[in-house]
Amino acid sequence: MHSRRRGISGSKKPLLAQIPSWVQYKQDEIEALVVKLAKQGLGQSQIGLTLRDAYGIPDVEKITGKKLGKILDGKELAPELPEDLSSMVKRTGLIKKHLEVHKKDMHSKLGLQRTESKIFRLMKYYKRTGRLPENWKYQ
Repeated sequence: MHSRRRGISGSKKPLLAQIPSWVQYKQDEIEALVVKLAKQGLGQSQIGLTLRDAYGIPDVEKITGKKLGKILDGKELAPELPEDLSSMVKRTGLIKKHLEVHKKDMHSKLGLQRTESKIFRLMKYYKRTGRLPENWKYQ
């Protein structure tokens, strides 16, 4: 929203309904890999990148029929905060720490305000969809 990029155009996944023939993993093997990588402490996006780059699995959802988040929910390994919200909270912590030292850095102050507004928008969305409890507050 606040970046200088132009729109959402870019590369998209192909709309193939079939599983590629060169994928050698079955559904239960992929779920076991997802659980193993989650127990190592990787987030959902890192798990997807690792499966793509190291194991040659292009799309978990096409092969398993479930998204990564649903697989982790089923195994009770999902984080309590969604990944995008937790990264925004970490970023605000770093900006606040920077502003304690550099009190007159107005560019960082504006970045903090923008990041916090993104957090509040995400909070509203996740509370509405039920992924966050209604009494959760950002601090």
